[in-house]
Amino acid sequence: MARLGDICEILDSKRVPITATERQPGPYPYYGANGVQDYVADYIFDDDLVLLAEDGGNFGSKDKPIAYRVSGKCWVNNHAHVLKPKEGLNVDYLCYSLMFYDVTGLVNGATRQKLTQADMRKMEIPLPSLDEQRKIAAVLDKVSDLIAKRRQQLDKLDELVQARFVEMFGDPISNPHKWELQSLSNICKDIYGGGTPSKSHPEYFEGSIPWVSPKDMKSDIIMDSIDHITEEAVENSSTKMVPKGAVLMVIRSGILKHTLPVAIAAVELTVNQDMKAFIVGENVTAKFLMYYFRTIEADVLSGVRSVTADNIDFKEFQKRMVILPPIELQNRFDAFVEQTEKTKTTISKSLEKLETLKKALMQEYFG
Repeated sequence: MARLGDICEILDSKRVPITATERQPGPYPYYGANGVQDYVADYIFDDDLVLLAEDGGNFGSKDKPIAYRVSGKCWVNNHAHVLKPKEGLNVDYLCYSLMFYDVTGLVNGATRQKLTQADMRKMEIPLPSLDEQRKIAAVLDKVSDLIAKRRQQLDKLDELVQARFVEMFGDPISNPHKWELQSLSNICKDIYGGGTPSKSHPEYFEGSIPWVSPKDMKSDIIMDSIDHITEEAVENSSTKMVPKGAVLMVIRSGILKHTLPVAIAAVELTVNQDMKAFIVGENVTAKFLMYYFRTIEADVLSGVRSVTADNIDFKEFQKRMVILPPIELQNRFDAFVEQTEKTKTTISKSLEKLETLKKALMQEYFG
């Protein structure tokens, strides 16, 4: 084992933070604790380096790294330690060894944890021969490349479905095909939001009924949730049971600044107060409505207001006029989506195996 302070040059003294208002736009990446923050007109480093979060990093996360590799001209602020490997240490190996390093006992701070330079210098990593380091880095590079390709494939399939929607139905806002228009509230049998059972009854949150919130909206299909509630919680609160096949949407959350999460309920469930459930009527399919929402995402997000929270003005939103192509055409689109979902499932299983393999290798190499 070797200490970072002994095997790396610590270049923290060369860092220079620049406030957002003082940054001059340019071609050079401006790095912080967790990656690129901006692009600026000048640079202070031009080397192969590893940046390790000092404060505001993903400390304790099993999925988000606390270190990353940079190469070439760049600028680094004071939220990331700058490490340059000395002779005998491979830069890629160094990065992998630190990505998910357990900093328990090293970081301090209640609301914003910090890894001081003094504690960072004490961090130890295995130090095999340089040839062995290169071999380890090459194996991890190969697995990482495969993971990246699988994720790209999934993204491309999502883009394909979205493109197919526009190809079949046209732009839903300009409506070039002159489809029939009906309000969102009219094409749904029901639309309702969720609620939060009383916190004074902790037993309400020890059930088996999925209670979906924005943090669960990470896929097209929702089959479960992080939090669960009991039947008694449903009976004694404003939350309702949402039927299988309903379209779920986030209407209040900070993530609405960037994306409009929508999905379809694969099981009966409940949702919290930041969500809405759309129970579709006979003239619209759930898949069509979900991709309709995704196609108008930019238009919807342009109306998101931020006062105390980012939210959609739902009273106005449910009045939105929705294109209503023939149900036969919607069913053809659904069939295309289902076939694409089968391909995505196969790729997702491969991705899951690769991610498991990478975690196992990281554990084997670095403990």
